[in-house]
Amino acid sequence: MLFDTHAHMDDRAFDADRAQLLSSLPQQDLALVMNPGCSLASSRNVDALTRQYDFLYGAVGSHPDACDEVNEEVLDIYRRLCRENSKLKAIGEIGLDYHYEDIPRDIQQRAFRLQMALARELDLPVIVHDRDAHGDAMVIVAEFPEVTGVFHCYSGSVEMAQWLIDRGWYIGFTGVLTFKNARKAIEVAEAIPLERIVLETDCPYMAPEPFRGKRNDPGKLYRMAERLAQIRGRDVEEIRDITLENGKRLYRIP
Repeated sequence: MLFDTHAHMDDRAFDADRAQLLSSLPQQDLALVMNPGCSLASSRNVDALTRQYDFLYGAVGSHPDACDEVNEEVLDIYRRLCRENSKLKAIGEIGLDYHYEDIPRDIQQRAFRLQMALARELDLPVIVHDRDAHGDAMVIVAEFPEVTGVFHCYSGSVEMAQWLIDRGWYIGFTGVLTFKNARKAIEVAEAIPLERIVLETDCPYMAPEPFRGKRNDPGKLYRMAERLAQIRGRDVEEIRDITLENGKRLYRIP
């Protein structure tokens, strides 16, 4: 069985067939799915979805693209949602994204710190988005040694991954593992302990080969498991089992 540890099933890309797709996942060998929030509105939708499907878990948080909404009122709502719904298992998707520079870096950093502090208060893991911001992301992570979680869609170095793993973090890999030009991701996937790797689709984005350019969904996670098995020279069923247990341990799912 598989655990898609990062799937945006609340995204509008699934509006036409969300219920049909979600209902089909257990028949596609999906045991569990984690759906992070990306904004206050998204987090509310995630909260509602987790109440409808036994295998669907969620997180609440404001992505860097929505970080300018983060204030005490929003944090209070996230706090209440987590306390009222035991299936909300993390704070995320939070972090830094310097790729487009749409939101000033100081605002992103402030929102990241506020949400890391919320995770510390609630004793929850975090789901971190880090794009072109490795240095500042590491500085902020180091400020919260009590908080761990996962760096999703990992794009950093082997050394940075090991620094995170030494502090209790997990590393998430997407369909990038299947891309022909994915040298850095493959180097990291080869080097780090299997017990700290989780698999994710990041759907509807990042579809793996041979589906690249199409809408992604959790049913395509098997491709990441197959590729990781090739990279590590392990049986694919073993990889499925290991990454399932890793995800359950990360999100404290019995």
